[in-house]
Amino acid sequence: MNWHKLENTEQIKDIINHSFDKPQVIFKHSTSCGISSVALNRFEKSTDVPEADFHFLDLRKYREVSNAVTSTFHVMHESPQVLVIRDGQCIYHESHYSIDMFEVSRALS
Repeated sequence: MNWHKLENTEQIKDIINHSFDKPQVIFKHSTSCGISSVALNRFEKSTDVPEADFHFLDLRKYREVSNAVTSTFHVMHESPQVLVIRDGQCIYHESHYSIDMFEVSRALS
């Protein structure tokens, strides 16, 4: 999986703009959370990867960006959390052990 690092709030505008051409997936990861590490590992090991751009957000390092993602896409903050953005809107989000690439793929179909 090819991750794009999400490190500043300006990138959120780019994600929105690109979501009209190709779905965008944001993975919010907490480096201090064991559940987050397990969810990330499961996510990265998936073989059924949909056609989308994948963005990785270290929410402990980039708290301001994490807060901007939450407010921009009108979702409650969770960690870990995955969001699928299409046509400028969050069409799917999930957190913790419910993060699953199959469900992300299903949301995009």
